[in-house]
Amino acid sequence: MGMVMAVSFERYGRLYYLDPGEFRPRVGEKVLVPTDDGPEVAECVWAPQYVTEEVGGLPLCAGIATPADLDRDEQNRQRRADARVIAKRTIRQHGLPMKVVGIDFVDRRPDIDQLVIVYFSAPHRVDFRELVRDLARALRARIELRQVGARDEARLQGGIGPCGRDLCCATFLKDFEPVSVRMAKDQDLPLNPLKISGACGRLMCCLKYEHPLYQEFNAKAPAVGSAVETPAGDGVVVGHNVPSDTVVVRLAASGRRCACSRADVCSPRQQYEASGTTTPDAPPVVPDESTAPESTAPESPAAVSPAVPEQPEPTETREERRARKPRRRRRLHHDDEGDSAQ
Repeated sequence: MGMVMAVSFERYGRLYYLDPGEFRPRVGEKVLVPTDDGPEVAECVWAPQYVTEEVGGLPLCAGIATPADLDRDEQNRQRRADARVIAKRTIRQHGLPMKVVGIDFVDRRPDIDQLVIVYFSAPHRVDFRELVRDLARALRARIELRQVGARDEARLQGGIGPCGRDLCCATFLKDFEPVSVRMAKDQDLPLNPLKISGACGRLMCCLKYEHPLYQEFNAKAPAVGSAVETPAGDGVVVGHNVPSDTVVVRLAASGRRCACSRADVCSPRQQYEASGTTTPDAPPVVPDESTAPESTAPESPAAVSPAVPEQPEPTETREERRARKPRRRRRLHHDDEGDSAQ
């Protein structure tokens, strides 16, 4: 068990988890976060608290931000805003097909006094050698240009996705994984690019990290078109609703549709009956003595006596049974003739 806290460098930005160490900041308080370019100021959005799982490898909080740290952070924010305006104006003057995505200002690197990192997007490779010289002269700092893709552009800028929530890449996703159209087919989504694309113009990232949930549901839930039994009656499956873990069933009696839980239409008992297997430890079937065929021989008192051992019945061949049956028929016929003569 350990303590964990969460901070954010931007309001409603991505959360970064830290080990608070000996510090106990409150929500909204500014703290120092260790980075590759030195400690930076961030806002505490999740106060330190104990967690049940053992979390290791988290960076250690560098302490509470002092007034000097807050002044430096405010000055760097103003420098980034000025650098963005100058970079856009210089790019426009050179007529380059570039779009400024983000600006980063570094002033605590030991080998460099001031460094301005410009993140930009472009449809193809751009020759920006003259642009770098003009930016270095205008900003009086070392310039570094980095081209980013469409997904990284959405991550840096942020925004609202088609679902109405903040972009996943700008809030909690750390790495981008490849997304295919096959995942959209498995989730019964329309193959319209406008419906399954995110703010970056690529396939939505949620298709990837939600795909295992759909695979598990489709493997256990009854398929569309199969007959099922529900608490409301028998019906046929006409659809699935994976987020709510329900199955849409059209009832056979009334024809209306109802949403039933997957557990109601796919219970272990129904799965067992559908498999057609038998219980391996079932007891053998023993015939009831009351339903056994009666013997044609009359019972004797000695036969039912427990002191006398039971004698085995004599075996009779098929020829003997055939020879005995006609004699019985003749005897019965003879008796009938005698009765009629009288």
